Amino acid sequence: MPATATATAERDAGCNVAVVGAGASGLAVAWTLARRGLRVAVLEQGEVVDQRPAPSLEMDWERALQSRFHPDPNIRRLPSDYPVAVLGTEIRPATYSGVGGATLRWGAHFPRLRPSDFRVRSLDGVAEDWPIAYRDLEPWFDLNDRMTGVSGLAGDPANPPRPARPLPPLPLGPGPARLARAFDRLGWHWWPSDAAICTAPRDGREACNNCGPCGVGCPRLARASADVVYGRPALAAGAEIRSGTRVLRVELDATGRVAGLLYSRGGERRFLPARTVVMAANGMGTARLLLCSASERHPEGLGNASGLVGRNLMHHPTAMVTGLFPERLDGHRGPFACALFSQEFVESDPSRGFLRGYQMQATRGGGPVQTALGGYMARVPWGRGHHDAFAATFTHSVSLTVTTEDLPDPENRVTLDPQLRDGDGLPAPALRYRVGENTRRMLAHGVARASEVLRAAGATGVSVNPLVAAAGFHFLGTTRMGEDPARAVTDAVGRVHGVPGLLAVDGGVFVTAGAVNPTSTIQAVALRAADALANRLERAAA
Repeated sequence: MPATATATAERDAGCNVAVVGAGASGLAVAWTLARRGLRVAVLEQGEVVDQRPAPSLEMDWERALQSRFHPDPNIRRLPSDYPVAVLGTEIRPATYSGVGGATLRWGAHFPRLRPSDFRVRSLDGVAEDWPIAYRDLEPWFDLNDRMTGVSGLAGDPANPPRPARPLPPLPLGPGPARLARAFDRLGWHWWPSDAAICTAPRDGREACNNCGPCGVGCPRLARASADVVYGRPALAAGAEIRSGTRVLRVELDATGRVAGLLYSRGGERRFLPARTVVMAANGMGTARLLLCSASERHPEGLGNASGLVGRNLMHHPTAMVTGLFPERLDGHRGPFACALFSQEFVESDPSRGFLRGYQMQATRGGGPVQTALGGYMARVPWGRGHHDAFAATFTHSVSLTVTTEDLPDPENRVTLDPQLRDGDGLPAPALRYRVGENTRRMLAHGVARASEVLRAAGATGVSVNPLVAAAGFHFLGTTRMGEDPARAVTDAVGRVHGVPGLLAVDGGVFVTAGAVNPTSTIQAVALRAADALANRLERAAA
């Protein structure tokens, strides 16, 4: 983009900190900084989504899952979306743009990374160790649980001790209760899920009524989307959230320090002066913008002297194993992803033929359209016999995901597509990702064990989706943290190496992926980085 683009843009009044992205990490940062008296502006390319009239209140709620709430931006194609080049990837993107980000349509399963996840190099001789440990994040894990209103049960023997959960756990329901008994018979670990979903009224939010379709917004606000638990208090503390605003690049001053953001809103290009910019646009969006912000001083993109921006992309490659049962399990009722999980096979055991491990997580059955079309689960075959197969499947299934730990590979990466562009002319991100051999062995082992559980639970039939292609909902590792600028993009508190005033705090800073959903850890990392930033700015102003 020519330098004149910024020079000719209208200038806004400045702020102390500009945050790019109003999702799980960006709004947590905005809340932290605003309540400490800093002027914060959050720029979000999506719009404000009013969840009160959510499609879940309508009979055709599943149509919304196939259209404006579809997880794939290339299918959804809302004005706020940008295209993603996917010819080089086995796992398609599952993202959402809006104030609240992907938490507007997430499953709200809320585990933490485990202590061993921060020491993979030391323990297993692969990947890298994080520059921080589990204990360094504990205060912010606990703060985040209180803000979120986590429902769950303390005392899980597979994880470090933690305070009593703010709310009691969600009910298991008939299908997951069957799985729990099967895990007991096999002598394998299971525990009720920590869930970012209210089971009792809290802070103006109603308790979950187990209606089921969490992916289209929650009219009761029981599910803890970031717009509710962090966006509202951030606004009350004085933060500004600008929706419908697409950031085009991060600009630097003559000394190489951050100067602000060039952005587009309503067809007009403007410049927001800010001495500090926090990138929180997820591991794909942040890497894209850093690469798009290349300049004479940083020809390969901001923070990319190491060549690591966009590299080491990690997902959580997932298989789905579904059991069919003769009795009704009513799995379409209740939160899809929050019932119970098993970490029996999460730590490394060389005898299994792979490094690291996987988590099994119970998922309830889908609605009628998802049952017919497949999605995460294996599709009911079309053609002769479809109606009989559908009747035997709908309300009669429960599934186990096999959620694997993805090891970092520099060839798995986010780059800029040379041809595809968004509506503002910005290059689209291109995904290059292949599932590694270690992960394939892990998936095969997990499918066998999940099938064993389902048969022990009494399943009369088991179907397998060996790799859920639509499971690109976690973009990790593309701006990983570390103290050596030659081996990392940010330091332990999110500061981008070589670019004063620039931070990254989303899942891109993960060094390893763990085998669990990352949102709780993403937010703890962001809250810790925001506190460190506020401390530095307060000292500088003193």
